[in-house]
Amino acid sequence: MSGGWRGTFTAIVTPFRGDGSVDEERLAEFVAFQLDGGVEGIVPCGTTGEGATLDENEQVRVVEIAVDGVRKATDSAGHRAKVIAGAGGNATARVIALAKRHQAAGADAILSVVPYYNKPCQEGLFQHFSAVADALDVPVVLYNVPGRTSANMLADTTLRLAEHPNICAVKEASGNLVQVAEIIRTRPEGFSVLSGEDNLTWPLIALGGDGSISVVGNEVPGPMSDLVRAGLAGDGERARELHYRLLPLMNANFYETNPQPVKAALAMMGKIEENFRLPLIPLSDANRPRLRAHLVELGLVSG
Repeated sequence: MSGGWRGTFTAIVTPFRGDGSVDEERLAEFVAFQLDGGVEGIVPCGTTGEGATLDENEQVRVVEIAVDGVRKATDSAGHRAKVIAGAGGNATARVIALAKRHQAAGADAILSVVPYYNKPCQEGLFQHFSAVADALDVPVVLYNVPGRTSANMLADTTLRLAEHPNICAVKEASGNLVQVAEIIRTRPEGFSVLSGEDNLTWPLIALGGDGSISVVGNEVPGPMSDLVRAGLAGDGERARELHYRLLPLMNANFYETNPQPVKAALAMMGKIEENFRLPLIPLSDANRPRLRAHLVELGLVSG
């Protein structure tokens, strides 16, 4: 049983200028680069997009630019990529307020992370996400990433939430394929399971999952889209080949805290400037040669 949200959705970076402001021109160009690569969707203002250091107005503006980009790229048959806007936090009322603004900006869905720091129980997670979904007219994608939130949303809780008519998918980044398989095995019709870890995307698809919300898609939107499409089409040989080709870069993107490596890589590729907002900082000198070697191997930068 497959869900309705399938394919590659890139969790895009947010380009900054040297003064720390959002580089809107580079952002628009980067959205176009992603769409030219054939991704099914763009995910702005997530972890990779440094949403935690963007104020609410900046987040909405980033979403507006992404929405404008996909609208311009709509083909003659009316096909267009989706925008899944990040709106997460540990205060339900604030999450709802931001999500409503993203909805008004044209987002097709909202990606909302498990609340962090205050570590709600499973019933608290259920009520939190139910309240968010109840308040919106666009669907919600759950985001489970216990390595960042210190709280794992268990399969039973995800499956309870999957019954909500306005919750369409989960981005699973627990690293627990047994948990993922249990969700896939008993999910309701139309509920999608998307990988939140690039190096587990092919295994998740092999289990019956629906694709990826990807970090490595920032650097290689075309090959990552090809991997996911091959997997979904049942071409295991091609998917496996692409998995192992991209695996070193997938892993390199986590040499240090995401998005430090991926922004460094994109700067090497000439796509953005390598600027961050504290507490994130540029990639260490020790890891630059290792990262560059992977980009050279893939033909993304010259040797």
